[in-house]
Amino acid sequence: MFEPTPSRVYQRSGRAHELSSEERAIFASLDPSRLPQHVAVIMDGNGRWAGKRALKRFLGHQQGAESVQFVVETASRIDLPWLTLYAFSLENNLRRPKSEVSFLMKLLKNYLMSNVKRMNDNNIRMAYIGRTAELPEEVQDSMRWAEEQTAKNTGTTLTLALNYGSRSEIVDSARSLLRNMLAEADQRGISLQDMLAAEGTEDALRARIDEDQISANLYTAHMPDPDLVIRTSGEQRISNFLLWQIAYAEIFVTDRLWPDFRGPHLLEAIAAYQRRERRFGGLTDSGTDEVLDVLEPADQVAEEISGLTTKGSR
Repeated sequence: MFEPTPSRVYQRSGRAHELSSEERAIFASLDPSRLPQHVAVIMDGNGRWAGKRALKRFLGHQQGAESVQFVVETASRIDLPWLTLYAFSLENNLRRPKSEVSFLMKLLKNYLMSNVKRMNDNNIRMAYIGRTAELPEEVQDSMRWAEEQTAKNTGTTLTLALNYGSRSEIVDSARSLLRNMLAEADQRGISLQDMLAAEGTEDALRARIDEDQISANLYTAHMPDPDLVIRTSGEQRISNFLLWQIAYAEIFVTDRLWPDFRGPHLLEAIAAYQRRERRFGGLTDSGTDEVLDVLEPADQVAEEISGLTTKGSR
């Protein structure tokens, strides 16, 4: 697995004037102060795009790679700090035909090698998440090279999720926490059981394993959670992508297949995002006081429910 890309101070580009006329028209309708900080995309539909045109699947993947660069450049021009693309899942690696996996690896390597100059021109920085150590060595070399070549850029961070699965990420986080505890016990010269018992096992576990600690050991510890998740091709599922991180993300699903997805469609998704009211489990700003004023006291509600239950049992 690649080491997490260190956090850095994001610098705005002020390049919105480079948007196409279609993109500028949509961007003009947005509130710049309410742009998402992190957009994550489930890129789906390459195979279907090719099938509809009676083409081989690999041509759909090639066209999908073109979409990546168009969307990334638009993201950089509107000052989107973080863009994460679900490029290759663990399930893809395990369940796709070996010939298709081999082609995808070659396509990834070629994309990285041929687009670094373009990424530098757009001030884009490369990063990766996933069990990348399981990818072919020559692909890892290309990934490392592209990351190093773009490391000084201060604009959008493009993160590719490669050989990635969210459940495996959470498993890896738990394993990391356990390794940390074992190392701590070893440093203190006692067994893990004795170390925990000395502090009170439950208290010791609560201090070492909580939501913050799990988050800090995820692949994404260096980036904010996504504000917006985009899924192309109309499928209504998350597909094991950033399950922990998208707990309160807004989800935008489009029927458009990924090879047809471009900058204007990214901006349309952001426009839809801005029309929503994010509550993070709370009440709306417009209704809090009024709603609380008309709510019946909890004990009165409980008494009414109890009465209804008693009547229903007769």
